[in-house]
Amino acid sequence: MVIYYDSKTGNVQRFVNKVKKERPNWKFVKIDSEMKVDEEGHLLTFTTKIGETPIPTSEFLEKNSKYIKSISSSGNMNWGVFFAVAADKMSEKYGIPVCMKFELSGTHVEVEHFIEYVEKN
Repeated sequence: MVIYYDSKTGNVQRFVNKVKKERPNWKFVKIDSEMKVDEEGHLLTFTTKIGETPIPTSEFLEKNSKYIKSISSSGNMNWGVFFAVAADKMSEKYGIPVCMKFELSGTHVEVEHFIEYVEKN
């Protein structure tokens, strides 16, 4: 299983670290805007500013969306309707399902939900 991820403030990285503890045999790849992939996987990213998709994530998806099976995004519930909305925007643009949205670095329950979704899809 491949998990692609983008992290700016460290919240997504901390979520990835929690998943790694539960699934050490999965492959985790930090993306950059120039990266091209050839393996299917799931994408974890964040919402930046007020409801915007991070530029490196957008550029990664422009090249690799056909390999992405789901999108999950972190965010801050203080943003209200803009909470983790990057996942919705990317889903709409690329036709990729949203696995989940999680606050900041996620809870244990959210990590379990992510793992369950990935293993079923």
